[in-house]
Amino acid sequence: MYDDLTALLKDNGYSLTKPRKKIFELLLGEEPQSMQVLTKRAEGLVDRATVYRTVELYEKIGIVNRLNIGWKYKVELSDVFNEHHHHFYCSKCNKTYKLEANPMLETMIDSVASQDGFMPRGHQLEVVGLCPNCR
Repeated sequence: MYDDLTALLKDNGYSLTKPRKKIFELLLGEEPQSMQVLTKRAEGLVDRATVYRTVELYEKIGIVNRLNIGWKYKVELSDVFNEHHHHFYCSKCNKTYKLEANPMLETMIDSVASQDGFMPRGHQLEVVGLCPNCR
């Protein structure tokens, strides 16, 4: 896992610093997090500005994905470090739930794209609604 991180950084002219490694560790194995949650978790380990700069770098080189939810966003590790999946987002409690990859959905996305002559390189899908607890 760290080899992939180091290689991605190196391929883009960066190195794996202690703060970059710590932020990666705070994202590893976690559900999508808001920047507020991530900076709170990094408190005392990495300063706030470094968290924002690192997430911006990670997004630019494909280490993290940004999930746009309304006017806010959350971040999570990309498919390089996670199994491909989609999300349910509860608009009442703001919780994000992982929706496992569905081969039928993936085939449909590829089929629709190819009909329009489009070659997809990736995609994200967020379904907004109410979770079972908030219904």
